[in-house]
Amino acid sequence: MITGKTVVAGVVGHPVSHSMSPRLHNAWLAAAGIDGVYVPFSPGAHGFQRLVEGFRGGAIRGLNVTLPFKEQALKLADRRTDLAERAAAANLLVFEPDGRILADNTDGVGLMRAFAVQAPKWSADRGPVTVVGAGGAARGAVAALLAAGAPKVFVVNRTLEKAEAIAQALGPQVKPLPLLHAVGALRDSTAVINATSAGVGAGTGLDLPLEATPDGCVVMDMFYKPVVTPFLEQAQGLGRPIVDGLQMLIGQAEPSFEAFFGAWPPADVDVRALALEAIGQ
Repeated sequence: MITGKTVVAGVVGHPVSHSMSPRLHNAWLAAAGIDGVYVPFSPGAHGFQRLVEGFRGGAIRGLNVTLPFKEQALKLADRRTDLAERAAAANLLVFEPDGRILADNTDGVGLMRAFAVQAPKWSADRGPVTVVGAGGAARGAVAALLAAGAPKVFVVNRTLEKAEAIAQALGPQVKPLPLLHAVGALRDSTAVINATSAGVGAGTGLDLPLEATPDGCVVMDMFYKPVVTPFLEQAQGLGRPIVDGLQMLIGQAEPSFEAFFGAWPPADVDVRALALEAIGQ
C-alpha cells in the first residue's frame, strides 16, 4: 500500500511503455520489504522539462531517464557526476530536498557489469574495442571503456562527423571511422558493441562484416527486444561469445536502485527471468 512515507521513483521516456525498469525495481522493492514504488512517466516530447522542474524539492526521489531525454536531463541538473559529463547525457536524476538536481550516468556501469557477467574472461585493457554508432549511448560506452582501461576505441558510424565529435570530446584514444571502413577496426578488436537501433524490431539490420573479427571477439548489442537481436544471431553463427542488452539494463538498474532507495537490490531476486517472461522469451 502506498502511504505518505512511500519513497517514489520512476523512469521517464517517450515512449516508455516498453520499459522493463518498473518490473525490475518493483520486484526488488517487494523482496527487500522497502516502502517504495517505481512508476513510469511519459510526458510527451515537449513536457520533459516541466515534469523535472515540478519534482524539484523531492516530491519524488529520482528518475531514470531514457530516450529521447538523456541529453536534456544533463542540462537541467544543478550538479553532474564526471560519468555524466563525459557521456554528455544523464540516465539518472536524483532530486535533493534543497531543490537541487543531481545528474549521473549508470549506462557505462551497466555495460561493464554485463560484460563481467556474460563474458567474464574479457577485460577492457586486452586491446582495442569497436563501438558502432555515435549517439548518446555510444558516447557513454566509449567513456566507460576508456575508464576501464581500453587502449583504443574505434567509433564506427555512417556519419563520420558524429564519430569525430566523440573523439574530439574524449581524447586521442578514440579513433573515428566511417562504416565503410570498419573492417580494419574489426580485425583488431577484442569486442564489438552495437549502440545503434539497427536490426531492432522491424529494422533492416546492421550491415557490419562480423566475420572480420578474430576468434574470441565478444559481440554485444545494447538493445534487448528481442534479447538475441539479429546482430547477436550473426555473432553466434560465427561462434563469437555474446553479451545482451538485457544484462546491461540490469547492470545499470542496480546502482540506480541504491541511489533511489538507499540499499543495494537483493541478490536472490532473478530479475532477468522476470524480464524474459515479460518479453515472452
